[in-house]
Amino acid sequence: MTTTSLRLRAGLVSIVLLAAFLGIWHLATRSTASVATMSPEYAKLMGLTATQGKSAMPGPLDVGAKLWEHLKRPFYDNGPNDKGLGIQLAYSIARVGTGYLLAVLVAIPLGFLIGMSPLLSKALDPFIQVLKPISPLAWMPLALYTIKDSSISAIFVIFICSIWPMLLNTVFGVASVRKEWINVARTLEVGTVRRAFTVILPAAAPTILTGMRISIGIAWLVIVAAEMLVGGTGIGYFVWNEWNNLSITNVIIAILLIGIVGMLLDQILARFTRMVTFPE
Repeated sequence: MTTTSLRLRAGLVSIVLLAAFLGIWHLATRSTASVATMSPEYAKLMGLTATQGKSAMPGPLDVGAKLWEHLKRPFYDNGPNDKGLGIQLAYSIARVGTGYLLAVLVAIPLGFLIGMSPLLSKALDPFIQVLKPISPLAWMPLALYTIKDSSISAIFVIFICSIWPMLLNTVFGVASVRKEWINVARTLEVGTVRRAFTVILPAAAPTILTGMRISIGIAWLVIVAAEMLVGGTGIGYFVWNEWNNLSITNVIIAILLIGIVGMLLDQILARFTRMVTFPE
């Protein structure tokens, strides 16, 4: 009952904060009295910002109306620079999913090997520490030069940014498994492979999934910047293209959707983390 009450109160506070934010936003972008008298031709050129004192920033009602238009036709395709938001998000999610899955297939097995072998841990640590701080976007020119495909290059960037949190968390989780559990498995003559799956993996799973959760957040951050660089398709390209078209309303809508999708991806991994977490 206490947990339900807390959630209810937290939900009410969230609604109040959202309403306050939207109200302030609406008031800050309201039209004011006429601020200039000019010829009709010049007024048409300058637009409402100059002739009516209208804020250049769209208000929440403008954004809501435009968002509804996008939601009614999310998958239209009128050419290279005019695709629905559903298509743009699908391209971005597909790239993130591909790069992220490749990182999972590499990072978790490699993390197991490093975590179970002190020799490998000490031998590979200098390489990991050198490569880990490099910005993923710094790899983009090299990827474009060698791969010569913008979409695959973006997937490579997602891979290279996703691998490190998963790898390090897997190493830490495997290395931190209680020695008593491993010793009991050895006493029972459990083989190395079976021990890894029946003892080490369940114990390290919460830490591994925490690394996966961190990685998906970083991957979603990076894909937006990567698509701004490579262009073509994706929500990052959509943001950049709408900025070039001076459509601030569409930019705000894209930012909102980026946040919502990022939150959903994080919550999916958070749910899996809670499923494998157990009280000791």
